Amino acid sequence: QVQLVESGGGLVQAGGSLRLSCAASGLFSSYYVMGWFRQSPGKEREGKEREFVADISPTGGRTTYADSVKGRFTISRDNAKNTVYLQMNSLKPEDTAVYYCSARNSASNHWGQGTQVTVSS
Repeated sequence: QVQLVESGGGLVQAGGSLRLSCAASGLFSSYYVMGWFRQSPGKEREGKEREFVADISPTGGRTTYADSVKGRFTISRDNAKNTVYLQMNSLKPEDTAVYYCSARNSASNHWGQGTQVTVSS
């Protein structure tokens, strides 16, 4: 059974930092593009889909970021530990959301349960 378990969320002041982790089990993460998405309460009520934040290729050689987080967030992975990370610096109140880890390839797409990040102004 595939499981993605996020951790590292919490409450932080604007300008602060957090590091999210996503531990994968039941799959070999080195075969998957790993990524982070987020959803804020307001957008969930509006019925909008989760917002892409960043992803990283199976070998870690390619990373992609949403324009809203470029230069502030860094995604990385440790395939030996089946874990992907999201280092978030210079956090803003608009970064407040539930952050979800994803693992996808051509055959499947898996999601974690999410971890709450709250940035106070």
